[in-house]
Amino acid sequence: MKRVPLRSIEEERAERAAAWAVRLADGMGSHAEEVEFQAWLDADPANGVALDEIVVAWRTVEDYAASAEVMALREEALASARRALRRREQSLSRRQIVGGLLAACLVIMLAVAGAWYRYTPRVYETGVGERRLVALSDGSKVSLDAATVVKVRYSGDRRQLWLERGRARFEVAHNPLRPFSVTAGDEVVVATGTAFSVELVKKEVRVVLYEGHVMLLDRGSDDVRRTVTVGERSLPADELLAPGRELVLPAVEVAHAAPKAIVVATSDPMRTLSWEAGQLVFEDQPLDLVVERMNRYATTPLVVADASTGSLRISGVFRAGDTDALVQGLAAAFGVKSRSGPAGVVLSKS
Repeated sequence: MKRVPLRSIEEERAERAAAWAVRLADGMGSHAEEVEFQAWLDADPANGVALDEIVVAWRTVEDYAASAEVMALREEALASARRALRRREQSLSRRQIVGGLLAACLVIMLAVAGAWYRYTPRVYETGVGERRLVALSDGSKVSLDAATVVKVRYSGDRRQLWLERGRARFEVAHNPLRPFSVTAGDEVVVATGTAFSVELVKKEVRVVLYEGHVMLLDRGSDDVRRTVTVGERSLPADELLAPGRELVLPAVEVAHAAPKAIVVATSDPMRTLSWEAGQLVFEDQPLDLVVERMNRYATTPLVVADASTGSLRISGVFRAGDTDALVQGLAAAFGVKSRSGPAGVVLSKS
């Protein structure tokens, strides 16, 4: 006859702690239960530690269980555990029932944690003056400019990214069955294999195409292409975007306001990608845009005092973060004065 090994003290303590955690969550039924619970805690300090570990683990899972998908998965696992326990409880001892409950809870915790990992986007972020190159699991690459936030979530049939702030360049691994989408503001850029950059600046979305082809979709739709009006015709916006061109769109359309014009401009790859080499190249661009890009690298930010100053057209090459050179150039070329303020260095023509 086989000898059944004795259960360890730690296993019995963990089962008892799990049982008490469930009873505490449901509410003590009587004064006698409270006395029994206190006696169990007083019997060994390790009992309280085990109970704390169970409670902390369950609360940690709860922190990540807010999404509808995870909630549905958890309810399904709980229902399955209850059905299994009901079928077995007539023939099982109390200790076995508690052990089964603990095992079911552990399965639920692992299932919820796995679902959270699948459904929660991974965040890639750079600070002021920092750049970063990220290699994704499918072979795609993301180059992040300074002060940039990109969120990434891959599933079986799609690759979804969100540009929350700043600028990033994307080299997309070719996969026509698994679209690669980047959402920025109200715009969604979709590619299957290409190279492009997306930037949020001046309440605009700027898309530069380097090679291949992309589609622009309306946010909230999987198949409605973004359209623009050219003359008397309405056509998809991405038809205006060819390699070597830049598309400038409003980041957010304001209700009851006239739609902003969409701008298509010729783009010089050497200029638009200079930030990856630590240089910022500007060609006849407004000062407020120049300042916003420079501030991604500035420990002391620049502040444009008024619209007149912000509309000055700037051309030049600056080392990323060298705001002193920009301030000196503005003073020499336009007579712009600078002064220290609570928000940074204030620039003004007057």
